[in-house]
Amino acid sequence: MTPTAFIQANTELLVPPLVPEVRLHLATEVMPLWRKSEEELEAMGVPPPYWAFAWAGGQALARYILDNKNVVAGKSVLDFGSGSGLVGIAAVKAGARSVLSADIDKYAVAAIALNAQANGVTIAATTDDLIGGDGDWDVILIGDMCYERPLAEKLLQWLRDSGARALLGDPGRSYFPKSGVERLALYNVQVTRDLEDREIRETGVYRLLTGAGPV
Repeated sequence: MTPTAFIQANTELLVPPLVPEVRLHLATEVMPLWRKSEEELEAMGVPPPYWAFAWAGGQALARYILDNKNVVAGKSVLDFGSGSGLVGIAAVKAGARSVLSADIDKYAVAAIALNAQANGVTIAATTDDLIGGDGDWDVILIGDMCYERPLAEKLLQWLRDSGARALLGDPGRSYFPKSGVERLALYNVQVTRDLEDREIRETGVYRLLTGAGPV
């Protein structure tokens, strides 16, 4: 089964609670994908389906972009660790000149294409691992990526070196920096208890400060 067919068979087209302007192919409690363990998915050749959920950090960042269109309007944007493509879709709707959604999972890239189509927008997508590489983006958007220390450290250093304006959505993940960021907005995001062990996550949108060192 192709990634596109797998996504269509295991998701429903739904609206994230904080971003009703966008529709996404998402897993729900009634779908078989929700109940499969990582081991079962691995046996099927499917990586953990982060693309199948509207994570709190991504919802908050998308909401902020749609409410503050000047942040991306007319600019080149990288949506890094895109997952479902929610943040990239919001950037297109907010008037970005171009958007590249990047995720190393080929299933995520297939989900991005399906979700872009569902929202009537066009987004370029890549499975290339862009950390450490050069790019010519005005703005880099990162939703909910600071859940593992090695990844967070590499990502934050790359963002500091990039020269782009970097905005991050984060609901209090363990390895989000304690300093070197400026909070721009705070949201109460409805989430799923099975994933987050609660129904509401307080989630911030932050700007990474230029020249801020490791924390």
